[in-house]
Amino acid sequence: MSFVGSGLFAATVGFLAIVGTAVSASAAEPTRCTVVLDAASGEVIHREGSCSERVYPMSTFKLPLAIMGYDAGVLTDETNPRWEYQQRFNAPKRVQKATDPMSWEAESVVWYSQELTRRLGKTRFGDYVAAFAYGNADVSGGPGGTDGLTEAWLMSSLKISPDEQVDFLRRFLNGELPVSDRAMMMTKAITPRFEAADGWVAHGKTGAGRLRDVAGKPAKDRPLGWFVGWAEKEGRRVVFARLYVANQASDKPLSPEVRDSLIRDLPGIVAGN
Repeated sequence: MSFVGSGLFAATVGFLAIVGTAVSASAAEPTRCTVVLDAASGEVIHREGSCSERVYPMSTFKLPLAIMGYDAGVLTDETNPRWEYQQRFNAPKRVQKATDPMSWEAESVVWYSQELTRRLGKTRFGDYVAAFAYGNADVSGGPGGTDGLTEAWLMSSLKISPDEQVDFLRRFLNGELPVSDRAMMMTKAITPRFEAADGWVAHGKTGAGRLRDVAGKPAKDRPLGWFVGWAEKEGRRVVFARLYVANQASDKPLSPEVRDSLIRDLPGIVAGN
């Protein structure tokens, strides 16, 4: 099965070949899904692939985290709070710097997400996830020794399907989450924005990681990539989710190609309906 337009599978295989990272392939089949809904009506515009399969949300979870942060008052606007990096965060060098909400989302800074959940606290964090009916809503942590408060969404207990991603996004855009209007407005303001063809503008978040193997360890040959969000043109709004789980290893995240392929494909998908 190939995706519409550019064909995500072919593009990703080409990407892996270019960077020379392919190693022995798993017996598992790749997982692919693209789902696009009309944001207002919920009408299915396009749905292809394994869209009901739950996997780890990874950094797509920064969207609900932002909503929580603004609703709880931990986050205040696009540039505040600006938190200084601390060595205890043990983060990659590229994000060892002061970070604010806008740069947190744009650069996908994990340590900022984790500091946000610490300040929310375990009870309030869990209550938000449950109130959002987000995926399996499991923030207990555990797999791989992960902590439910600061790592539940990172190859841990929390899982969500592409179908559930677009349902959550519709509820967010339509003001159906139990949060303040300002929390929704500010989250929209910091969500990364991308120009697409034919006048469409996409807003969304990538996510990358790996599935776990039978021993509970991250499987090198099962990398995953997400891109979820919404797109607008002349008053029309759609929500989308694209997921790809490969069956060969990569030392580069799959999410940039997943994002770019969706942005390329989206105008054609919507034009066909």
